[in-house]
Amino acid sequence: MTTDRIEKKIVLRAPRSRVWRAIASAEEFGTWFGMRLDGGFAPGARVTGRITTPGYETWKVELTVERVEPEQLLSWRWHPYPQPGVDVTAEPTTLVEFRLVEIAGGTELTVVESGFDRLPEPRRATAFRMNDGGWAEQLRNIERHVSA
Repeated sequence: MTTDRIEKKIVLRAPRSRVWRAIASAEEFGTWFGMRLDGGFAPGARVTGRITTPGYETWKVELTVERVEPEQLLSWRWHPYPQPGVDVTAEPTTLVEFRLVEIAGGTELTVVESGFDRLPEPRRATAFRMNDGGWAEQLRNIERHVSA
């Protein structure tokens, strides 16, 4: 088992264009992910926001968008599991990638988050474990969202 990389896949019964909108529109992304974002996803953009999921409302997020390849790839860097009161600004970031492939009957979505081995030892295992479970939940959320 790797500790540096999380990879999750799901087949969504929705056209790739629909899944892309759910991922590439910051407002729509926030709806299913559970966060309110200020700004849009464009290469080089720094997007900030807050988690809106009950119990996590005080959590802040900051994303730096790396790549946007319409209907294929969206990637950004962020500080994983940014607990309130913990200064993570000097820590390395992880890379999050959303990859879409059109398949018969829908779209295969792969989410990869990598770079956990570069995190400071005291936070590494917790950030990996929490994001591993978090991505599993987020795939269920996007599945519900694009099926509605």
